[in-house]
Amino acid sequence: MKMETMTIHHLVKSEDLNHHRTLYAGRGAEWLVEAGFIAASNLLPPEYVLCLKIHGMMFTRPVKPGEVVRFDSKIVLTGRSRLVAYIRATTKGELTVDGFITFVYVDDQGKSRPHGISIEAETEEEIELQRLASEL
Repeated sequence: MKMETMTIHHLVKSEDLNHHRTLYAGRGAEWLVEAGFIAASNLLPPEYVLCLKIHGMMFTRPVKPGEVVRFDSKIVLTGRSRLVAYIRATTKGELTVDGFITFVYVDDQGKSRPHGISIEAETEEEIELQRLASEL
């Protein structure tokens, strides 16, 4: 299966700010997980997808109120029951935050189960993202 990019946007409002009047990291993490979850649930029923771990989240610029953050997410690596998403967020075309998140496919009792999905990297960028995800 090819990697497919999913995109969502969030407007930064006053309730999303920290004491410096920039985007609160906790809200950014929430949106990062949401974007990754959307990519995973595009491949599997969402009620059986659980977030296991945020592997990295590095802000590269502050985000101010009124700015719109674009989150592009895609599943870059799969295992027996896991899916690893890469999420890249930009504001005004500049990188804001990125990171990897592992999700797990589970059954009705919450135990991991095989999903049968295999992701193929085609471009140099996708090959590099798969390599990085495999080292997590």
